[in-house]
Amino acid sequence: MIICHIWDADYPWDVRVEKICDSLAKKHEVHLVCRNSKRSPRYEYAKSFHIHRLPFVSERFGSLNHLIGFPAFFNPFWIYSIWRTIKQTKAEVILVRDLPLAWTALGIGRLLGLPVVLDMAENYPAMIKDLWDRQGFSLVNFLVRNPAVIGFIERTTVRWCDHILAVVEESRDRLISLGVDPARVSLVINTPTSARWTEPPRDAGVGVLRGPQSLVLVYLGLLEWARGIETAIRAIQPVRERLPGVKLVIVGSGRHEGDFKRLVDQLKLHDSVQFLGWLDYSKAIEVIRESDVGLVPHHATESWNTTIPNKLFDYMSMGKPVLVSNAKPTERIVREERCGMVFKERDAEDLARAILALERKDAREEMGRCGRDSVAKRYNWAVDEERLLRGLDRAVESRKR
Repeated sequence: MIICHIWDADYPWDVRVEKICDSLAKKHEVHLVCRNSKRSPRYEYAKSFHIHRLPFVSERFGSLNHLIGFPAFFNPFWIYSIWRTIKQTKAEVILVRDLPLAWTALGIGRLLGLPVVLDMAENYPAMIKDLWDRQGFSLVNFLVRNPAVIGFIERTTVRWCDHILAVVEESRDRLISLGVDPARVSLVINTPTSARWTEPPRDAGVGVLRGPQSLVLVYLGLLEWARGIETAIRAIQPVRERLPGVKLVIVGSGRHEGDFKRLVDQLKLHDSVQFLGWLDYSKAIEVIRESDVGLVPHHATESWNTTIPNKLFDYMSMGKPVLVSNAKPTERIVREERCGMVFKERDAEDLARAILALERKDAREEMGRCGRDSVAKRYNWAVDEERLLRGLDRAVESRKR
């Protein structure tokens, strides 16, 4: 089977896109259509699948290149690139990631009589609402990030597409509550490949500063308000009164990075909070290896109550105990697998309590073992790869009936 996978950002890199393409390529021919804001070669063969990038213009035209690649269903550059790739490769199924280009995929799929599968990695309307809650009203948000419009696109998309890949059980339940037939939904979780818990360390000394009595917590991900980083920073202040060697290491970048750095300045926590910036994935993984505890402090908004971050399973796969907020998926998994502690979202005092509960090394090691075992047995990509392949087969079979 020949598959056209549509991804609305640049590739490389996205861990879910890579895993899905690599897995599908074991049995099928995969062609990825993606954005080209970095002006990369238009075509490339990457390890196991084909990459078809959008056209680009010279740097002297400034931001025009971003406009060309803007992921809107009516963008003619996307429409032409997807259509051209499908016709040239004789693709038999379309797999589209998230909502921005879902209508484009559905329109082309209907015209060509091809099944369309939606990979719903995010609750997009809720994610955009989180952005509005922090930034407030703006004309740009109203025009291109309007939760009401995106909600309408979602409702029509889940009704018209042939199959949906849901990223976590709570997302699947939400889709069913919207009227989607459970048979049209496959669970494909953001779990790690087996290499994550078997590969040896690659890079030594990636920048984590720690003393002999330190307790190092790591946050890995985008630096945005709804991800609860403010709560994590504020929790460090009371913890270090009892544990002077506590350290919060923050890996990533994002739209609210400056706000978090100003908060560290305000609280005079420079010795206890370290920003490493954006790191490539292999270096970020080494930071996790050098740390003691993995942190997922997300706000329990509708968005984070219906999705799951990759980093939770990255922490678990490397035997790190996890501290998570009471967003529904993370709380459920941590309590079921007994691999960490849960704290009340946006509550720095409760997070401080949870951090202090992990002061004992033997407690951390026991929780870390539980997390690692659960990844080896249940939360791993070998399991989700099978569900992915079955989901694509169901989409094709349903169209034939």
